[in-house]
Amino acid sequence: MIIDTHAHVYLEDFDEDADLIIERAKEENIDQILLPNIDVSSVDRLLNLSEQHPSLYKPMIGLHPCYVKEDYKLQLDHLKGYLDRKEIVAVGEIGIDLYWDKTFKKEQIEAYRTQIEWSREKQLPFAIHSRESLDLTISIVEEMQDGNLKGVFHCFNGTAEQAKRIINAGFYMGIGGVVTFKNAGVDKTVAQLPMDSLVVETDAPYLSPVPFRGSRNEPSYVSKVIDKIAEVQNMEREEVCRITTLNAKKLFSL
Repeated sequence: MIIDTHAHVYLEDFDEDADLIIERAKEENIDQILLPNIDVSSVDRLLNLSEQHPSLYKPMIGLHPCYVKEDYKLQLDHLKGYLDRKEIVAVGEIGIDLYWDKTFKKEQIEAYRTQIEWSREKQLPFAIHSRESLDLTISIVEEMQDGNLKGVFHCFNGTAEQAKRIINAGFYMGIGGVVTFKNAGVDKTVAQLPMDSLVVETDAPYLSPVPFRGSRNEPSYVSKVIDKIAEVQNMEREEVCRITTLNAKKLFSL
């Protein structure tokens, strides 16, 4: 079985073929799909979907860094209450994004730290978005790690040295479609990483793997990520499925 640890399939992009998404995922032996939240406006759609299919879809709650604006404290106050729900498996997606806009960098850092404290308080893992901010997001985890923090650096595309810091902090790396991109170089790094630190993901509807690059991503495409990991690690595909699924179950208490 396979667990897609990061997919936004509650978005409107999937409204027209929601049932087919599930069918295709099951054809690829995908057992569970984890749903990271974006902001206050996305919570209802996310929770409704996970309530309709509770064995398949597992919800996270968090404020995505790209949606940290002037009202971020109000958003955080609203979102925190959802963490008491027993079905929530993680705090996420949280982090820092300095690619699109640096206007709210200070607020992004504050929101990131606040939500890491939530995860400590609720004893939940957290999923980290780190676009153009990997060293910074790792440094904050290193600083705050007291032995009680756990989580995953989603969409990992860093260096072997950055991976070493993540592993030393007791965290996992989420490997997605970028590992299949010819010139991204992620495949070369992943070839050097210990399998017990990896989980797989799609980030659907974004970052579709080859040969679907440029089209909408979906959970069934995580099989292409598995294939690439198996290739670069020189392992049997079934073994990659087994190890990454065990890792996801351990991290998210599934």
